[in-house]
Amino acid sequence: MNDKTTHFGFEQVAESEKAGRVRGVFSSVAQKYDVMNDLMSAGMHRVWKAFTIELANVRPGERVLDVAGGTADLSLAFAKRAGKSGQVWLTDINYAMLDVGRDRTLDKGLLLPVAQCDAEKLPFPDNHFDLVTVAFGLRNMTHKDMALAEMRRVLKPGGRLLVLEFSQIWKPLAKAYDVYSFKVLPWLGKKIANDAASYQYLAESIRMHPNQPTLAGMLTAAGLKRVEYFNLAAGAVALHRGYKL
Repeated sequence: MNDKTTHFGFEQVAESEKAGRVRGVFSSVAQKYDVMNDLMSAGMHRVWKAFTIELANVRPGERVLDVAGGTADLSLAFAKRAGKSGQVWLTDINYAMLDVGRDRTLDKGLLLPVAQCDAEKLPFPDNHFDLVTVAFGLRNMTHKDMALAEMRRVLKPGGRLLVLEFSQIWKPLAKAYDVYSFKVLPWLGKKIANDAASYQYLAESIRMHPNQPTLAGMLTAAGLKRVEYFNLAAGAVALHRGYKL
């Protein structure tokens, strides 16, 4: 019997339970996800994603995998750059999120391949993608090391992995950020998405996620090279990049 535990926010739960608990959170918020992102970040999430898109530098003909791609913000941008000769896969473990993302791509006139899958067991061959990205999804994964190893596995030699995620804010801003995270976010969640608990989890999950140097070490441990990170919003968000060489 596997009795290992992991964190779900500040709560300790059995590893076997975490994916289901996370699924419940995102199924609850899927329809209001983009509205809440705009409110929570004052629209800044669009700037962070734009920076990620520029750094990704997708070229025509490239194959891209968007892990935990949710509502398809990155997938849509990558598809425009990869063009008809390229391929962009939109994936997520959560069907409700994937449903919203798929509908958005269709509304934009794009028919992207879509797969509901677990990042810890990606259903793709070795050495297949030029770029793998995960934006605001890694912190929800039970075994981050396994997910990072899988992302490296499916990258071609010379391919790059980009991880955009909440991280550790500049220390002088930490107290104000805590007030915002644990008071304002759940209140917004209640008012807009009728779900305070999911946004309480969001705040807690950010605090439990590895900080910038620790995550850089995890990318290195997964076999990625030339690992670096870029702090955004005073470190509240960071973009990590590594290569499969």
